[in-house]
Amino acid sequence: MDEIRARALIARLPGLTAEQLRPLIAAAGGEPAAILTRRALDAPDLPPAARAFLASPDETALDADLAWVRVSGARIVLCTDPEYPPLLAESSGAPASLYVLGSVPALASPQLAMVGSRSPTEAGRATARDFAAYFARCGLTVTSGLALGIDAASHEGALAAGGLTVAVFGTGLDRVYPAEHAPLAARVREHGALVSEFPPRSAPLAQHFPRRNRIISGLSLGTLIVEAARKSGSLITARLAVEQGREVFAIPGSIHSPVSRGCHQLIREGAKLVEEAADVLTELRISLPKETLTAQRSLPLGDGELDKEYEMLLDALGFEPATIDVLVARTRLGVESVASMLLILELKGRVAALPGGRYGRIP
Repeated sequence: MDEIRARALIARLPGLTAEQLRPLIAAAGGEPAAILTRRALDAPDLPPAARAFLASPDETALDADLAWVRVSGARIVLCTDPEYPPLLAESSGAPASLYVLGSVPALASPQLAMVGSRSPTEAGRATARDFAAYFARCGLTVTSGLALGIDAASHEGALAAGGLTVAVFGTGLDRVYPAEHAPLAARVREHGALVSEFPPRSAPLAQHFPRRNRIISGLSLGTLIVEAARKSGSLITARLAVEQGREVFAIPGSIHSPVSRGCHQLIREGAKLVEEAADVLTELRISLPKETLTAQRSLPLGDGELDKEYEMLLDALGFEPATIDVLVARTRLGVESVASMLLILELKGRVAALPGGRYGRIP
């Protein structure tokens, strides 16, 4: 068996962890291609399903895997390779192998996980983009799961700042999930890496995503939760980070917002409360150049000063979504004036239109 086929076989062994593969390859003489030796097959810690696959490999599946690897340019990185990410290697239950598209060295770079709601507020989405851009400019790789909402905003922020970002899949790398993020996945591959422990043609099954989450947290120095409901999968990522001995950070929000309650729960349980991106770097003891610490964020569109009426309208809006009628009552401005001013503020990236005819302020 040649080296690449042996790697593809190892990557298909069900239930195999890094802790189990290391002695298995050592027993096979240190070479993945010797994995089918009797000594390896008789290893006492080999999971039964993995033993059965080793004894009778699915050659059709392996042929299809190898064809995809050759066409896609993917790498199969084993836990015994020097390129295997060192922080992940320290984690209990780390995967025995990883499929990687893009930069394998990016997996060894200092990383911060950013995760959160798939249905965030516009303010939460903007916060994720801004924080990710800040971290990227500071030299951290932003790692997330390519999901809708906060995950996507985090990848986009890192890319906008010209930084590195890593996306961990809950499917095979031949399938982008959700499909509408295919263009984003292509950009992440170009400026970082796409990673999965699942072989090609693996579907987005519910049980895959907690396993995906342990890789996100395991690759990273810490995990930042931007917005999350109480039953969010992001809380699973936070719990896994704690189990892996990593820092957990959470951004608080409105007491009335369902997507802030998960963050508040994490803070009650000991997560570090974060008000600005520099808080995370201080906790992680990452030093920054003076010019980075003093840099000011610019507005997405047009950063000139607003006149007094616009400032009054923003003050009236506060940090809780409100309807035009409520803002008219608070400011005593006319309906048409408030509607026109909100449109201008929306174009400047200062407010966002929300469901139910409400408007919310963007930090």
